[in-house]
Amino acid sequence: MVECTYLEEMEVNSLVTSMTGYGREVTTLDNTRITVEVRTVNHRFLDLSIKMPKMLLYIEENMKKKARSYFKRGRIDVFVTIEGEGLVNRSLQVDWNLLDQYMETFQALQKKYQLADSLGIKEVLKLEEVFSVEEQEDANNKFEETLLNTCEKAIVKASEMRKREGNIIYDDLRNRTTEIKQTVKQLEKHRQIVIEQYRERILQRLKEYLTEELREDDSKVIQEVALMAEKGDITEEITRLFSHLEQFESSLEKQEPVGRKLDFIVQEMLRETNTIGSKSNDVQITEWVVTIKSEIEKLKEQVQNVE
Repeated sequence: MVECTYLEEMEVNSLVTSMTGYGREVTTLDNTRITVEVRTVNHRFLDLSIKMPKMLLYIEENMKKKARSYFKRGRIDVFVTIEGEGLVNRSLQVDWNLLDQYMETFQALQKKYQLADSLGIKEVLKLEEVFSVEEQEDANNKFEETLLNTCEKAIVKASEMRKREGNIIYDDLRNRTTEIKQTVKQLEKHRQIVIEQYRERILQRLKEYLTEELREDDSKVIQEVALMAEKGDITEEITRLFSHLEQFESSLEKQEPVGRKLDFIVQEMLRETNTIGSKSNDVQITEWVVTIKSEIEKLKEQVQNVE
């Protein structure tokens, strides 16, 4: 009779899946206790490792197939512990007819050639043709089925934990992208003020160094203002930053592994933010850039654990 400690859990729905999870399942089959533990952590690819008694290595590939059906990315460690009478049911078979022939032949040789040595148990056990080990197929199939079921239940528990953790990560990522967008909008509004300030400073500087009276529409002034405005213009960077934020949020809504894609988008967001910071000498913009970079770094940290 099979006794399981497994309790059915409601399936967790999640748009984002974490790579951190743990599941444990214990099953008793006859006098054998089977324990399976599954631990998962973040990894660039899917890396499966199964640690179990050598006698069970023939089941390893089937266990990996089950794990691959639930996990697409991450370091997955599966630990199998067996306690009880034995891992595999086997029986020792003796070919008595062949053994009788061996014994008769030995006795005949001993008598014919006056051999003093006797045939001991150690020598008999070395007769490989006489002894064979047969596996009890029905019992072993039942054990294999129970082990695989136990493994799958532990995997499901780890998978559900990854989904629950994923929901927490999802909420955090959405909140942070909202904060970043609000800051970028403030930065966008302030951008025109900065351009006007550049223009006023250039006008004042030219008036100080040139003796003739300048009109605000003087061609040289316009040229200098245009050059300065272009040099400090962050319009394109802001546009691209908004675009990256939209891509990031839309990727969060896809029910598929998006961790690597999110990581790439975060890198692009950071690059645009750094460019904005290097182009601007405005104190307020610099403060906003620091705020945005801080939030992006937190996004980057969280994304590292997304499947």
